[in-house]
Amino acid sequence: MNKNHYVAIMAGGIGSRFWPMSRTHFPKQFLDILGIGRTLIQSTFDRFLRFIPRENIYVVTSEEYRNIVAEQLPELDMDNILCEPSRKNTAPCVAYIAYKLNEINPDGALICAPADHLILDEKAFNKVCLEALDFVSKHKALITLGIKPATPNTGYGYIQYDQQSVSDNVYKVKTFTEKPNLELARTFLASGDFLWNAGIFVWQVKNIVHAFEKYLPEMAELFVAEQGRLNSEEEKEAIGRIYPQCTNISIDYGIMEKANNVYLIPSSFGWSDLGTWNSAYDNMDKDYLGNAVSGDNVMVIDATRCMIHGRNDKLYLLQGMDDYILVDTKDVMLICKKEKEQEIKEYVGEVKRNKGERFL
Repeated sequence: MNKNHYVAIMAGGIGSRFWPMSRTHFPKQFLDILGIGRTLIQSTFDRFLRFIPRENIYVVTSEEYRNIVAEQLPELDMDNILCEPSRKNTAPCVAYIAYKLNEINPDGALICAPADHLILDEKAFNKVCLEALDFVSKHKALITLGIKPATPNTGYGYIQYDQQSVSDNVYKVKTFTEKPNLELARTFLASGDFLWNAGIFVWQVKNIVHAFEKYLPEMAELFVAEQGRLNSEEEKEAIGRIYPQCTNISIDYGIMEKANNVYLIPSSFGWSDLGTWNSAYDNMDKDYLGNAVSGDNVMVIDATRCMIHGRNDKLYLLQGMDDYILVDTKDVMLICKKEKEQEIKEYVGEVKRNKGERFL
């Protein structure tokens, strides 16, 4: 393994589109969504441990999840669990690990990846990551992994890239487009030069720090002001001063869409961001009527293409339902048409307005 390679697993989100299973106090990255015996963050850790030194694996999460991370990843040194005092999107999260590592090893190559993605072909994933790490170690480049789209999905961002490679399997990025409507997504798919944005980034530490200085200078100044404290006993207090002043912005908006040295590696390794119940449905075993069932006591009669996630201590009998999501927890049951899954986040907002925080 290369001691110059690092990874930051980003694990601070609340996964609201996976409500009611994913809750603010215990979000989806800490759940075994697919029933495989390992939670999403455990699977992500296992994946990177195959080619990144254990001591170079960091988790950036919310302060309230520190103990959950420690419990689920006992192999991880507590000093490698970096806790954000508040949620400010992915740019401050990336800045935290980048400026921390910049004091230790500015020439290090860093992967920043979400904790809650599914990757089926881990051998192919490892190969692509190592190719990206090698490229950024030799070039002043910011790399993102692009996924070859299977459908005109409106739940993903898209990346357009030049068709002429600059190196083996590395291409210059032309444009980023946030979640398009269906018609535009179909156009992207037909064009052949758009990929899904996986949200997995690779760069040399000093180069992403330079990008912060150029494109998010106010945020960069906050971290520079605390230089020397990010690897000391004063780190928590320093981050506590930095975060309230940070802009709430994604790394995509803040840097990737502005920088002129962004490159892409087209990838195919069985990826899903597991962002919605439909993505879980797509990756679960199904019965002969197309129902994906999780739960010991679920019966279906003339029900088709449903996503059912039930409790083991309750009997469920579904009749005549087609293309529905049914998720039951101890205090919430969700019954929703699958075609409305992108609106679950809005439904959670309605619950908060009408019922407060109790069911979130």
